[in-house]
Amino acid sequence: MTRFLYQIDSYLRKFEAEVIEINDEKHAIKLDQTAFYPGGGGQPYDTGIIKFNNHNFILKRAKSSPEGLWHLLDGDDELPSVGSKIIGEIDWDRRYKTMRTHTAMHILCGVIFRDYQAQVTGGDMEPLKGRMDFEFESMSKDLVSVIEKSVNDEVEKAHDVKVAILPREEAFQIPDLIRTKINLLPPGIKEVRTIEIVGLDLQADGGTHVANTKEVGTMRIIDYKSKGKINKRIYVELED
Repeated sequence: MTRFLYQIDSYLRKFEAEVIEINDEKHAIKLDQTAFYPGGGGQPYDTGIIKFNNHNFILKRAKSSPEGLWHLLDGDDELPSVGSKIIGEIDWDRRYKTMRTHTAMHILCGVIFRDYQAQVTGGDMEPLKGRMDFEFESMSKDLVSVIEKSVNDEVEKAHDVKVAILPREEAFQIPDLIRTKINLLPPGIKEVRTIEIVGLDLQADGGTHVANTKEVGTMRIIDYKSKGKINKRIYVELED
């Protein structure tokens, strides 16, 4: 089993690990621990470098599979053998922009749930921009302006962002823990990771986040569209 270091420390840029399995066909390795996020929940996967014996392998992506988390390496150089020690380095510019974006989406979700009780029906993001769908019957320019101001007000309040990993039974005692229309947590998951924007939002989440909302910076709602009778899409961008 791989230990997911990013679940506890999103700011970890460099780590040591041991190769526990290789796949020559995929040109991939599995590690005993990793700080590379494999993607999921709308957040894109990490990229970076894996160093072994003074050689730098470019990490094309980290990818989850039924067999575990694989690190897909570029090129065709011989892979490190099982038991080898490696150093992983995250593409920090990409990761930090993604962290800011992911926390921004939670602020948006928190504001809309608090003020309009609208659930999330979908979402996606990339560094510094994303979109989120909500159960709104109608959307207008004036409403979007109000939401944008409310979101940036919460950014400026400098809420701390806290991570916790809870037993499933304890986590599901939290009201409104799942903000999506569909519960995406399989029954087999025994522990639930939560992200709390203190004073605003608390929900289950597996991705990486900044430690305080001030780090998000100014968020702009750049567009909105109707995707159905009670499904409206909001597009956001962050200042670089």
